[in-house]
Amino acid sequence: MYRIGQGIDFHQLAEGRELWLGGVLIPHSKGAVGHSDADVLLHAICDAMLGALALGDIGKHFPDTDNTYKGIDSKVLLQRCYDLIREKGYQVVNVDSTLLLQAPKIGAYVEQMQHAIAGILHLSIHDVSVKATTTEKLSFIGREEGVVATANVLLQKL
Repeated sequence: MYRIGQGIDFHQLAEGRELWLGGVLIPHSKGAVGHSDADVLLHAICDAMLGALALGDIGKHFPDTDNTYKGIDSKVLLQRCYDLIREKGYQVVNVDSTLLLQAPKIGAYVEQMQHAIAGILHLSIHDVSVKATTTEKLSFIGREEGVVATANVLLQKL
């Protein structure tokens, strides 16, 4: 039995913050604002995994009103979501994700992101797709005010 989940996450960008994407610290003048480390890509993957099994969303499991998660590394959140789907008797087959951001260019970091995600989800890097696109300077993304990530995850019953 297979289950498909879709996730999406948005974060504002601001100067003086670190930019974590896919579990990798990306050098940039702006970083994402959030209760955790604001790794928009890992949050979208978490939501996709949770959604595939109708388990709610990342906010339900890790609320921003709980100081336990203040500044938490999103790799920990991804690991906890992975553990939850394993407890439900599923494994991840593959991840397909897209980052929407004007800058910085992330091509040089994609393989590192694939390794970080694949390691947590017990996958080959060939089963983790990370793509990126700009919005051609349109909208809040094009003005470098925010970053968005989408993710689709296929789960298989063990």
